Amino acid sequence: MAEIIQRDGTWTFDGSTVRIVPGKDKGVGLLRRTLGEIAVPLEALAGISFEAGRKSGRLRLRLRDGADPLLQITGGRLGDSSEPYCLTVEKDRFGVAEYLVDEVRNSLLLDQVDPGPVDSYLLPGPALPITVGAGDATVSFDGERIRLEWNWKTEESKSSGGPRTLSLDDVEGVEWLPSRGLENGYLRFLVTRMPTSTPAKHDPHAVDLYGFRKDPLMALVGAAVVARLPHPRAAASPEGELPGAGPAEVAVPASGAASAPGATHAAGGPGHGSDDHDALLRRLRELGELHQSGILTAEEFATAKQAILGRL
Repeated sequence: MAEIIQRDGTWTFDGSTVRIVPGKDKGVGLLRRTLGEIAVPLEALAGISFEAGRKSGRLRLRLRDGADPLLQITGGRLGDSSEPYCLTVEKDRFGVAEYLVDEVRNSLLLDQVDPGPVDSYLLPGPALPITVGAGDATVSFDGERIRLEWNWKTEESKSSGGPRTLSLDDVEGVEWLPSRGLENGYLRFLVTRMPTSTPAKHDPHAVDLYGFRKDPLMALVGAAVVARLPHPRAAASPEGELPGAGPAEVAVPASGAASAPGATHAAGGPGHGSDDHDALLRRLRELGELHQSGILTAEEFATAKQAILGRL
């Protein structure tokens, strides 16, 4: 098991799951603390990296496209304090971070995880029921119904109609946009056969966000709803064809020279070269165990691993 404990949070990897627990440091955003522990299965990962700086480093998980409903709705627009898949690492723990990266990468290689997009969510999204108050409304979602209740900041054109309740069956999508500068953000529920051109401050199916501290929490409500809607890639995929199908490739370090094919047979036909392929994977596993036990140095292990990858 590999584990790194920092003020920013704790990451643990047991060979099949990366568990992320947010820390209690003041730099940990409200979204991360509210979301709580996340269990990321190995098959949801596209890669992992560590970026060392002068005073601290950054450990980052890269998830497969479409695996997480939170990333699906936020689209890379979360701020650093809210991003759940980044960890600030203190300088004296750089070696631990690099060890965890090696462990995850080796498991991705040995399990031949395809880093490509998926057509179903591999993470469940925020727990239900969920209620968040921010901007001009309080939104609640219990898995079947979305309820929007307005506050004193709501425009009269929207609040005059009273609280709004939407059935999940009537929602075809969710949009979330954080505030930027003088531009407000919003959380909008796209209702079947209803226009979406109305500004959020007048739209009875949207929350107007002003850039306050609790605004990012609305992304959790949106993710909880998105997790229970049809996956966008599943609807777009041709029948019988899975996105990302074909030879799998495992993410390697930026300085790496190659990626490892995930196909179990060479191009010569079914069964061709399968014995050699299995033997190489077994050898790679043995080298990893020798490295963990201290018999092989990091340099020796890296050299041997690259040689095996080249033969694969």
